[in-house]
Parts: sequence; C-alpha cells; structure tokens
Amino acid sequence: MSGGKGAECTRRRLWRWRSNPLRRREDVVEAWIVLVMLVVAVLGGALVGTVVTRAVDQDLAQQRADRHPVQAVLLTDTPSSTPGGSVRPTAKVRWTAPDGTVQTGRAPVDEGLRAGTTITVWQDDRGVLVPSPPDPVEARVEAVLLGCGATLVFVALVYAVTSLARRRLDRRRYDRWAAEWALIGPLLDRRTS
Repeated sequence: MSGGKGAECTRRRLWRWRSNPLRRREDVVEAWIVLVMLVVAVLGGALVGTVVTRAVDQDLAQQRADRHPVQAVLLTDTPSSTPGGSVRPTAKVRWTAPDGTVQTGRAPVDEGLRAGTTITVWQDDRGVLVPSPPDPVEARVEAVLLGCGATLVFVALVYAVTSLARRRLDRRRYDRWAAEWALIGPLLDRRTS
C-alpha cells in the first residue's frame, strides 16, 4: 500500500487543482485565493510583527536615553495607604532641572514618606517630570507583545478579507446551481412522473 492516509488527505485538499469534470471556475479562483491568503498571512504577518517590534523597541530605547533620574525633596507627607492600593500616591516635590533652575511639581511616590525625604524622580532633557522608563527587559517584553498583537491583527484582517471573497464565490456557486436546477429540475420531474 503506497501513500496511505496522508496521501489521501493531500489528494482531497488539492482536488481543486486537478482536472475534474465537476470543477468550476469559482473552485479554481477559491483555491488561488486561499493560497494567496496563506502566503500573505505568513509573510505579511512576520513582516508586520518584526516592524512593530523594532519600532516599539527603538521608541522605548529612546525613552531610556532621554529620561534621567534626579534627586528630589518631598515637600508634603504621603498617606500611609491609598484607597484601592493599586495606584501610587502623588506628592509635591522639588528638584533641580538640567538648566540649574529649581522646579516644583507632583510626582508618584511611595506610601508613608515624610516631608523632607529625598526621593528619585525622572525628568526629560527640558526638566519636565516624566514616568520612569521601562528597563531593557520590560521594554523587550512589551515590544514583543505589541509585535505579536500586530501580527494577530494583520492575520485576522487577511482572514476576514479572504472570508468575504470566499462568501461571494459561494453565493455565485449557489446562484449558478439554482439556475442549473431550474433548467434540469423540470426535466427530471417529467421522467419520474
């Protein structure tokens, strides 16, 4: 026995490509659509994922380069606990900007600190307080996750477009079958009665 179950499965999948008296033009078009969809989904998905991953990775690296830690003095006490506990409290702080001017503003701080405590805050090159940049590991994980998400969205769009095209082909097949049945059905009814 040559071929076996795998060869039979392959033959069934590729029936649209073989010469077959029941094969219609829509069947061949559908086979090409599915083949193109697979190629576009694999190659395009890989390209989109790579581009997004690199772009996010570069953006986060730029954030790490542009943001600098600076020592600040806490001007107000912070509560010992916050409602909900998931959001860090903000407090008024004073720090020195890169141009040497003394600045004040609000920054997220740990709970339970007293006024006068020295803390580390992050500023950009203009001296504006900004959130701390992600460390390289966090940045890489975020970039990869966003790249994977972009790949999934791209593949879903390709699949949706392919499904719409196949649905139109199915509609055409059903219409042609209905037209053919309208021609042949009465002939068969006369023979059976």
